[in-house]
Amino acid sequence: MGCGLMGEPGWARVLVLGGARSGKSAFAERLASEFGEPILYVATATAGDEEMTERIRRHQARRPPSWRTLEASTQVSTRLSGELGNARTVLVEDLTLLLSNLMLDESADVSEQKAVAEVEALVQLSAHVILVSNEVGMGLVPPYPLGRQFRDALGRLNQAAAAHANDVYLLMAGLPLRLK
Repeated sequence: MGCGLMGEPGWARVLVLGGARSGKSAFAERLASEFGEPILYVATATAGDEEMTERIRRHQARRPPSWRTLEASTQVSTRLSGELGNARTVLVEDLTLLLSNLMLDESADVSEQKAVAEVEALVQLSAHVILVSNEVGMGLVPPYPLGRQFRDALGRLNQAAAAHANDVYLLMAGLPLRLK
């Protein structure tokens, strides 16, 4: 893996993309372990129903107890400024949910701008930064306008994140393909 061009020299900036159940989370967690502790895991998910509550529980159970968790569904960089502490590695899981959470309150354009600003702030951290996001542009075109707006905004957000990353991986069937 390359070392950081953003933030302090030597800090890695990694984007991990993949579809549902592609293995992206487990891969990102392995990278975080390799970059080293202390690790701060930033969770953007909210438990809106029983199925999501169970997904969150499984993610929590998989992480080592030494990792700190910051739950931040929006305003991630603002929350991180007070919570970063001595973290050597920051794993943000994930940009897809961050954008979705923002879109619940604002238009797609405003939400996308805010999400891109979050990425730009995150890559300035003095720590290794791993960003996880879904790749949704390879599937069917959503049949409704909001779905298309979300898909398009996430595609542009992923492009912005990739532009700031030293390393970009696409996960398929649990296998990482290094894109950058």
